[in-house]
Amino acid sequence: MKEIIKKAETKIIDVRSRGEFSGGNVAGSINIPLNEIPNKMDELKTIPGDIVLCCASGNRSGQAAQFLSQNGFNNVHNGGGWTDVNFFKNQD
Repeated sequence: MKEIIKKAETKIIDVRSRGEFSGGNVAGSINIPLNEIPNKMDELKTIPGDIVLCCASGNRSGQAAQFLSQNGFNNVHNGGGWTDVNFFKNQD
């Protein structure tokens, strides 16, 4: 997962609520709350690289990853909690 997160073309999507996201997030990540994922599928299809989903613990991002995988996405990964994703992104 660390290698995927560190790739320049990887997009990190945080599926927490806007309030949670504003309280702390991975630099450069995009906030799309879980309930908005179905409405953003066309936008997500334009992402050429991998998509790493994160949330507070990995539960909501797992739901989003499963939903997207079931709808034809093969470039999605559940990164788990945003603090873990942030840690991997900032490691040398």
